[in-house]
Amino acid sequence: MSINRVLISGNLTRDPELRATATGMPVLGLGVAVNDRRKNQSTGEWEDYPNFIDCTMFGTRAEAINNYLSKGSKVAIEGKLRWSQWERDGQKRSKLEVIIDEIEFLSARDSSSHSHQIREVEIPPAPEITVYDEDIPF
Repeated sequence: MSINRVLISGNLTRDPELRATATGMPVLGLGVAVNDRRKNQSTGEWEDYPNFIDCTMFGTRAEAINNYLSKGSKVAIEGKLRWSQWERDGQKRSKLEVIIDEIEFLSARDSSSHSHQIREVEIPPAPEITVYDEDIPF
């Protein structure tokens, strides 16, 4: 058995980049900075060291999310790691990235930076479901 799950929270290092595959599927590229806290051996002080993580999201959600994020936005991301390699100009290259399954916005949106508005929608309560012992198959 193997598990490939990643959960990170941090700030976007750049504005998201929306592209499309050859078949037209939207692809959103994000850079996220996540701090690692370590003790400086020479001063004894705790210091933050940033890790820069490339993240990618596919599909129509990627296109929609692009409208709500910008450099500096704080996000929480859940996904999986993917390692890829390729060759460019005779040089072998590789990268490790997070493929986004879920994303949550953690910072308040600056209403002056986007023309879209978020409105609250009331969701009706789900119907009550009753389960009896005879409904359970074991």
